[in-house]
Amino acid sequence: MCLLVLAWMSHPRYRLVVAANRDEFHDRPAAPLAWWGDGAPMLAGRDLAAGGTWMGITRAGRFGAVTNFRDLEHVPATDAPSRGTLVPEFLAGDAEPVEFMERLRESAARFAGFNVIAGGSRSLCYLSNRGGTVPRELEPGIYGLSNHELDSPWPKLLKTRARLAAELDGDEPDVAALFELLADRAPADVGTQPDTGLPPEMERALSSPFVLHPRYGTRCSTVLLAGRDGRIVAAERRFDAAGRQTGATRIEFIGDEPRE
Repeated sequence: MCLLVLAWMSHPRYRLVVAANRDEFHDRPAAPLAWWGDGAPMLAGRDLAAGGTWMGITRAGRFGAVTNFRDLEHVPATDAPSRGTLVPEFLAGDAEPVEFMERLRESAARFAGFNVIAGGSRSLCYLSNRGGTVPRELEPGIYGLSNHELDSPWPKLLKTRARLAAELDGDEPDVAALFELLADRAPADVGTQPDTGLPPEMERALSSPFVLHPRYGTRCSTVLLAGRDGRIVAAERRFDAAGRQTGATRIEFIGDEPRE
């Protein structure tokens, strides 16, 4: 996952609203959004190379997402564990989010750079293994996450977060409108693009909310609505290397989590 905006406890009907793009190499195999049939039941896409996921939710209302932290100065060990294992580990357990994050801090240095968001029906927490951050329990609000720390002012994050805030002014968030804000392929203006050490051509490609590149780009967009009444909507659109939609999934269910 490389761009994620979310609203936590900021809408009268939904405790959590998420809109996210997963950017990855086009030749890395993945399975669509679905209920996993092995282990603890969770609704998530699946990375078929390492077996993990970038974002998922359970019937009990546990939610998790991970993004890479772009850090070209620190090369991970060849035997570093996959960051995609972090979300299933949280979703399959019963630890409170902050407890999970505190335990994760003990092994976080073994992983390549990551950001993790994990939560349940009553709390949502953030942790990165870069920059010396400690687990942070998020207050109600609207947040953005890309390949740096939470709410880093990258142009695509600022633009997408603002568009999410505007969409939440209505009584019912429009799933199609949330997909539309994720579909923005306009790169950031020259001079405003982040300088993370990549070649300028790649920095430009990665500066748009929807990344279009022949080798690496947006593979899927996901919208998640978790209602205060227990209703959950998860929708995914998938894309090929040319940015053409190749499939879509929408799953709705009533969660088992406590309701307000």
